[in-house]
Amino acid sequence: MTRPISIAVMALGGQGGGVLAQWIVDLAEANGYLAQYTSIAGVAQRTGATIYFIEIFPESVVKATGKMPVLALMPAPGDVDIVIASELMEAGRAVTRRFVSPDLTTLIASSHRVYSVSEKQALGDGRADDTAVLDALRQAAKRLVLFDMNQAAEDTASVISAVLFGALSGSGALPFARDAYEQVITASGKAVASNLAGFARGFAGTQSTLPETAPSDALPASVHDTLQRGIARLQDYQDAAYAALYVERLEKLRAVAAGDRLLNEAARYLALWMSYEDVIRVADLKTRAGRLEKIGAEARALPGQPYYSIEYFHPRYEEVCDTLPAALGATLLKSNAMRRLLAPFFAKGRQIHTAKLSGFLPLYVLARLRRWRRGTLRFKKENAAIETWLAQVMTIVPQDYELAVAIAELPRLIKGYGDTHERGMDRFNRIMALLPRLVGKADAAAKVMALRDAALQDEEGRTFAAELQLYNNRGSAVA
Repeated sequence: MTRPISIAVMALGGQGGGVLAQWIVDLAEANGYLAQYTSIAGVAQRTGATIYFIEIFPESVVKATGKMPVLALMPAPGDVDIVIASELMEAGRAVTRRFVSPDLTTLIASSHRVYSVSEKQALGDGRADDTAVLDALRQAAKRLVLFDMNQAAEDTASVISAVLFGALSGSGALPFARDAYEQVITASGKAVASNLAGFARGFAGTQSTLPETAPSDALPASVHDTLQRGIARLQDYQDAAYAALYVERLEKLRAVAAGDRLLNEAARYLALWMSYEDVIRVADLKTRAGRLEKIGAEARALPGQPYYSIEYFHPRYEEVCDTLPAALGATLLKSNAMRRLLAPFFAKGRQIHTAKLSGFLPLYVLARLRRWRRGTLRFKKENAAIETWLAQVMTIVPQDYELAVAIAELPRLIKGYGDTHERGMDRFNRIMALLPRLVGKADAAAKVMALRDAALQDEEGRTFAAELQLYNNRGSAVA
């Protein structure tokens, strides 16, 4: 061996990059290797990115040659054996800095995203293109290990650094046995059980990245990446049967629609719409195992230092009705007397201390209502709207493929909950109501996209109202 093994860990603040780097150092030193570890702080819009750089070299070679290796303090382009990235864009950043080489580098990365401030600020979809990043990763790396390690960490109540450590072990990129990795976690003495569970999921993820419900053979391979993400999301949101309904709906669309672009857009927005945000979902996310620890890590609380998580809730009367069984919820929603009686309860928001049993328990019980979600008023309304939307896409696609794609992308307007959801749904419905007048016109798809883009311009809806009025005036003039 004439050169050290070089490892670059790309992580954001609070993701445990330093812990992972130290584990790698401990692993190497416990197994007869010299190790050098440095961290290079950077600045990013997502709490600050840091590169942790490690080089290791076998002590046996030092003893045999009588010469100490020269170890670098930072990664050099084209000379990194292993790159570990805690989320997708950090992996892309490593590629652009040329740390990933097709003849050398094993790239281990989580496929989930942590969005930048500029992406979050956009009223519309301001996200960077994940597809371009994924293509670049596949081309740049000698070997790519990629799956949603953040979800694996949440599922095992561990941290993403443990899952990444397991993926490193499973990749075989370092000359150490699995039990050597596990001994490092055990020796740390911190959250050993959960970290070992996360490690096991990371190790298994290198063997297979498919979710429990595999993509349908009836759908083209080009759609499988989006489909896998949708399946995983809906299994987490509800259950496997709900994910199967998602696949079934897409298979029906595939039966009448050729063209991967339409299927990809429909697969994306169908998954998002089927996992709509309701109070059950919000309570579920806020009471998941490990969330409080994650908040502590982000707040950089010291070991043993107390800290509290305070959640702000301002439920509306409508949202409570939506969570009830459909018949009861619909009756109460129409009752002005009940609305007036309960008005004081909904007049102001509430602060809930989720670190205390009195705050955590109500949310925990609310989250457990997930098994009865299919019987709620909200589910009935959302499900009916989804079926109507899909039916419109399938009806129009034989006549106008571009218009069908534009309709498939319309649920982009529907997001969030409360007032945000109502505004988006109102604008969505108003555009859908225009379809009978648009079908058959040469510019139908362009008009739908123009109205959609206008609807995303401002919360007040002034741009959308102006665009809608302009269209109505033109329609009247033509008539």
